[in-house]
Amino acid sequence: MNKKWQYKTNQNEEETEKIVKRFNLNKTLAQIMVNRGITVDTAEVFLNPKRNDFYNPFEMPDMEQAVDRIIKAINSNEKVTIYGDYDVDGITSSTVLKKFLKDRGLDCGVYIPNRIDEGYGLNIEAIEKIKEDNYTLIITVDCGITSIKEVEYAKKIGIDVIVTDHHEPGDIIPNTIAVIDCKRKDSKYQFRELCGVGVAFKLTQAISQRLKLDEKEYLKYLDIVSIGTIADIVPLVDENRVITKLGLKLVECTKNVGLDAIIKTAGYKKVNSISIAFGVAPRINASGRIGSAYTALNLLLDNDKEKAIKIAEELNSLNLKRQEEEKQIFDEAINQIEENGLSNDSIIVLKGKNWHAGIIGIVASRITELYYKPSILISFDDENGIGKGSRKKYTWI
Repeated sequence: MNKKWQYKTNQNEEETEKIVKRFNLNKTLAQIMVNRGITVDTAEVFLNPKRNDFYNPFEMPDMEQAVDRIIKAINSNEKVTIYGDYDVDGITSSTVLKKFLKDRGLDCGVYIPNRIDEGYGLNIEAIEKIKEDNYTLIITVDCGITSIKEVEYAKKIGIDVIVTDHHEPGDIIPNTIAVIDCKRKDSKYQFRELCGVGVAFKLTQAISQRLKLDEKEYLKYLDIVSIGTIADIVPLVDENRVITKLGLKLVECTKNVGLDAIIKTAGYKKVNSISIAFGVAPRINASGRIGSAYTALNLLLDNDKEKAIKIAEELNSLNLKRQEEEKQIFDEAINQIEENGLSNDSIIVLKGKNWHAGIIGIVASRITELYYKPSILISFDDENGIGKGSRKKYTWI
């Protein structure tokens, strides 16, 4: 199918002209900015973001309570674990928070569930393992907003929980010390499109301000924050724009040994949002899809250059394997659609034997993009006949 681009007409010629004159921009670019809701008053931050353009982190819901509890944990040297996710957003969130807290003297553990065996988010078995290891505080990153029962269970067995997330909450939010999520209905924060690592970054900013640390103590992780922000495909406007613009400057001269190794082994000479989205992010994601997310996490945490190159090469291999399996599944899916006339269905539902459960989500996205319809892909295991599925919604713009 061929895409037909329809261009939005200029709704505010006067505002466009103001931006053209003040910033000496091409009119087409200025018109695009206006069409995206940028005004002459907000254009400066969009075009030339600075470190003082970040919003006050304490305007986020429950930030005060979270900071109080974490500082208590630092002062008493508690056993704290960060509970993350297996995608780039979750891995970078875990990296940033662990590194920041380690600098504060709190060497946290990190728990990332296995995509295939455990699935996304908090689960009871994981919480029991964390309890067995004598942890007293869990800080979630990029997950937790819908984990009502799991948070209650953690409290019941004596573990405090701080939730940091960016996903849409349900009608009920977890009943715990702090639930930091800009999408909460009662949130008054000025921007609601931060990704998981963006929220984790705001937490480090808040702790830094409370402890009266130099701002470089949290700004130095913007390279990693920008990777997760770009990879999670959130709108790169407002505070996300500040994160990515400043963060990409740090990526170019990154001091993170693992990130530097990924960029070098990927062969990219120019660092920008494209090389991050199509070079760095897929390699980090590959570890969580068909390997272990800890591989990418440990790479971003390690300071051994030789070891980092070896792990980065391993991620390259995993990504190549992912690409091969993705192509196979995609080809089989297209054959099903064409042979059975499924392109006429309102929802495209496909099934296959032993399709990799960590890859069918990517293929579902490609099917939806190709046919402009919601898609569901289900992988059946030969051994037990149980199906695991992934869906992709289609949103009309």
